[in-house]
Amino acid sequence: MKLIIVSGLSGSGKSVTLDTLEDAGFYCTDNLPIALLLDFSRLLVNSKQGLFKRAAVGIDARNDLESLNQFDQLIDQLQADNINYEIIFLRANKENLLKRFSETRRKHPLSNANTSLDEAIDMEIDRLGPIANHASIQIDTTHTNVHQLHDIIRERICANNNSQLSLQIMSFGYKHGAPNDVDFVFDARCLPNPYWEPNLRHLTGRDPAVIDFLSQQQLVQQYLEDSGAFLSRWIPEFSRSKRNYLSIAVGCTGGQHRSVFLTEKLAQHLTGQGLSIITRHRELA
Repeated sequence: MKLIIVSGLSGSGKSVTLDTLEDAGFYCTDNLPIALLLDFSRLLVNSKQGLFKRAAVGIDARNDLESLNQFDQLIDQLQADNINYEIIFLRANKENLLKRFSETRRKHPLSNANTSLDEAIDMEIDRLGPIANHASIQIDTTHTNVHQLHDIIRERICANNNSQLSLQIMSFGYKHGAPNDVDFVFDARCLPNPYWEPNLRHLTGRDPAVIDFLSQQQLVQQYLEDSGAFLSRWIPEFSRSKRNYLSIAVGCTGGQHRSVFLTEKLAQHLTGQGLSIITRHRELA
């Protein structure tokens, strides 16, 4: 039985994540009290009909503080029971969360007459710290809409073969903010920039003219060789350590040319190495 624990900040996409998992055939339940998680997991594992081969539970900050603070012990118990689990933690920056609550006019679960929305978000971040610390995959949805989050969950979780390490390679633009939900970041801003070529400015790193321009740059080729060699050397070590997910980001100034080109090339370089590879271009969405 595979158990996915979904947690994160209110407004960051937990409901979308659970809906996506349910559509993919997971047995899902939301707002489960932490105190019931171990018994719930054992019940699913011991199901005689084997109906619950894949399950997902949503856990949020409405749990009591004592239960949240004892999450470490709960994880130890799940491991002692040999329960195959993964933890997904979703987050977004405070400005974005405030905007989402303003647009939907929904009430934050921790806000009340004495606690403002801003204070409730800070409180939630603190309360969910023990769960975030154990998350095997963290997703920042600040720059991600509902449809993109659906695709991320479907590609990284639902379609993941447990015998393979799932690798996400994402391009981004530093001027829009660096992602904080990745394991490695490669900064490509030192490389020649097609943006300063008038005939290339409106194109992306997927267009043949930009590909030709960057492929002819010696610095770019050296960067590709060095970063590709680094990943080829160390990704197998993560796989051998039972790591299921690894996320890599490549950034340039705007996230349109260099990072897109390098992301595609690194994915090609790593193809055929027993990996489940997903590419994502954050600024081209």
